[in-house]
Amino acid sequence: MLVGRIIKQQAVLTKQICRAYSAVGIPELTQDRLNVKRDDYATLKDGDITFFQSIVGSRYTLQEDLQAYNLDFYYTVRGNSKLVLKPGSTQEVSAILKYCNERKLAVCPQGGNTSVVGASVPVFDEIVLSLARLNKIINIDEMTGIATCEAGCILENLDNKARELDLIIPLDLGGRSSCHLGGNISTNAGGLRVVRYGNLHGNVLGLEVVLANGEVMDLMSDFKKDNTGYHLKHLFIGAEGTLGIVTKLSILCAPLPQAQHLAFIGLPSFNDVLKTFKSARSNLGEILSACEMIDAPTLQASLDHFEVSSPINGFPFYMLIETSGSNWQHDLAKINNFIEIGMEKGEIVDGTIASELGKMQEIWKLRELAAMSFGKDGYCFYYDLSLPLRKFYDIVDVVKDRVGSLATRVGGFGHLGDSNLHLNVSCPKYSPELYQKLEPFVYEYIHKLKGSVSAEHGIGFLKKNYLKFSKSPQAIQMMKDIKMQLDPKGILNPYKVLQ
Repeated sequence: MLVGRIIKQQAVLTKQICRAYSAVGIPELTQDRLNVKRDDYATLKDGDITFFQSIVGSRYTLQEDLQAYNLDFYYTVRGNSKLVLKPGSTQEVSAILKYCNERKLAVCPQGGNTSVVGASVPVFDEIVLSLARLNKIINIDEMTGIATCEAGCILENLDNKARELDLIIPLDLGGRSSCHLGGNISTNAGGLRVVRYGNLHGNVLGLEVVLANGEVMDLMSDFKKDNTGYHLKHLFIGAEGTLGIVTKLSILCAPLPQAQHLAFIGLPSFNDVLKTFKSARSNLGEILSACEMIDAPTLQASLDHFEVSSPINGFPFYMLIETSGSNWQHDLAKINNFIEIGMEKGEIVDGTIASELGKMQEIWKLRELAAMSFGKDGYCFYYDLSLPLRKFYDIVDVVKDRVGSLATRVGGFGHLGDSNLHLNVSCPKYSPELYQKLEPFVYEYIHKLKGSVSAEHGIGFLKKNYLKFSKSPQAIQMMKDIKMQLDPKGILNPYKVLQ
């Protein structure tokens, strides 16, 4: 099917992106670069290794060549773990955590390691608990649309299996070919189509979670309506592995679209972007599945660093409007009408509509490559923010004025449909002077607008000091209380979110 072929080509693109970023260079250890103090955790002993080997076997008790497990996706955070464990079942995860809790050995859970906030790599010598072997697709019910799988299942693999039954997973990310469902849930990943399907809090029906003391919590459910007391699963969606380790999940799939169209349009101002977004919601209605915005510096970055071309050029702003429906002709007529209305009002200056696989994929590349393109300038300061729509782009102009010639380029792009802006500031190499211009200024600015310092990537290690700009002291204290209740020794993903 058309959509299935698009996904396969996107997987190739994701692998190219990963290779591009691997050229950035290996950073020094986080503990040294940022002068972080290690908490009072136990250190590994020979007896610990022997115990872990008795649980997972010597083959899955890794002590050599661990750099890939210690380094984050953006080559920003680097830990110094001496041990990686790869359990093959929930029971093995349980035995490991029970032992670590008794010994007070810190643990860093890790999925596909595509986090951009340092959530999935150690800061010091925490034991890395890789969920890669828990990768089974347990069941997909074509009648109810409910998929059940283990936490280490790769998003793309589950989606491809669902498509065989005319279903799709309601989540699409640039890292789809390597990210794990458990990691997606632990960060409450957003992606390209939240405007259509909502976030994971609404689509995840149930979880199996192992707590710090090794206790297995069965929170699985096969019902969208299950109003029986506290919805405890929501504690672990977005908790970034600090409250428990997700080992199994059930998620509600959506029907596979039978027709897709993609419009790429040029606009004269951000005010016209807002008007066009309003028009898209009104005139495309139920078939609107993605609404993305990129500015001129972002588009130019992709054109400069990758072998891509743009069907239109010369505008300060661009939008990608995707429709997904069941009637090809009907949907094409609606999106054509939407474009005509925008042009008549002067809100849209130029545009193109793609309905064929290759053309759609080429246009999506311009958006998929955006963040990586800034990194190819040398070094990129990357911010994932939620902002009120009327003020959505203001911060880009403010930051441009603030950093001046210190930056190679400043640009913004993101998921307009859910108010999620990605602000990127590139420079030839890491610059302490530029960093001091950006932080905490960016987060203080967001706080004044009552926005969120993290829209879809979580808090992790890199944003923990800025959580206060989006959560009240009372809310943070309650989060700490919950953490203390579920993980009193603090062994789960320390130095992240709250610590």
